[in-house]
Amino acid sequence: MDRFVKKRKRETDDEEVEVTGVKGETLTKLSPGTSKDENRSGLGHSGGTVLSKALKWRQYSAEGLDCTYTILYNKTEADDLMSACEKSLEYYTGQTTKVFVFGKWHNIPRKQAAYGDAGLSYSYSGNSVDAKPWTPLLENIRDRVSKETGYTYNFVLVNRYKDGHDHMGEHRDDERELIPGHPIASLSLGQPRNFVFKHAKSRGKNATKKIAPVTIKLGHGSLLMMNHPTNTHWYHSLPQQKSLVGVRINMTFRKIDPSKMAPGKKRTRPAIEAPIASSH
Repeated sequence: MDRFVKKRKRETDDEEVEVTGVKGETLTKLSPGTSKDENRSGLGHSGGTVLSKALKWRQYSAEGLDCTYTILYNKTEADDLMSACEKSLEYYTGQTTKVFVFGKWHNIPRKQAAYGDAGLSYSYSGNSVDAKPWTPLLENIRDRVSKETGYTYNFVLVNRYKDGHDHMGEHRDDERELIPGHPIASLSLGQPRNFVFKHAKSRGKNATKKIAPVTIKLGHGSLLMMNHPTNTHWYHSLPQQKSLVGVRINMTFRKIDPSKMAPGKKRTRPAIEAPIASSH
C-alpha cells in the first residue's frame, strides 16, 4: 500500500476536502440497487456499501481503515438544515452530560442528544443515553442517508460544538449494542472541523507500530461513512481548533441491536432543556 504523509486538497462540487495521511480514490463503479456481492469490485474494502451513483464519493484507506466521503447536502440545503436543527433539537442536561474516564466523572465538552426507535439506548464511558422519539427533521435526514448508502439506521447521536473549543476525545465506536460490521454514518453541518484517526497500535508510549494519523476535514453538509473494520483498529477524535468560532452539529447514525443492550438496567429518559438558540 502506498503510504505517505502529505497534505492534499480534493475538489468536490461544493468545497475542497483536506486530507492528511492517505490517498483518496474516487469511486466510479457504483450503481443504485446493486447487490452487496455484485458491488464489491467497485468498492474495494467497502464492498458491503451500496453507494448512490448520483453523488461523488471518495474512499480513504489505510491499514484497517476504510472510509467513504461525499457532500450529501449542497450549501443551501445544509444551511436550511442547520437552521432547523438550531430551532428544534433538544439536548440533555444533568448526569447524561458527564462521562466516566480514568476513574473520574467529567463534563462533556459539547452538547449532546440521542434520538431513535422506541426503547433504544446507547452506553459509553460509564453513561447511558436513551433515545428520544424521532422528529420529522431527523427522520428525513435518516431516510436520505439510508437512500444514498443502502443501509438503514435506528439511532442517532447528535453532538453540538459551539465553537472550536468544544471537542471530542479519542475513542472507538465499538460498544456491544452496535450491530457488528454495520457502518456508522457521520453527517456534519456548520463549521468545518478536522476529524483525526489514530491506529490503536500507534498510540501512546507503548506503540508497537508506526502508522501515520489520518485527518479528514469534514465540511458543511458532508457525510463520512466509517465502514468495517475501521472502528476495530482506529480511534477517532475531533480535537480543539480554538481559532474557529462557528457552530458545528454532527449526527452519527447507528444500527443498534436491542437484544445486546445491557439487561436488567433501568433506563429512564433524562431531563431535557429548551432548544439552544442559534446565538449560542
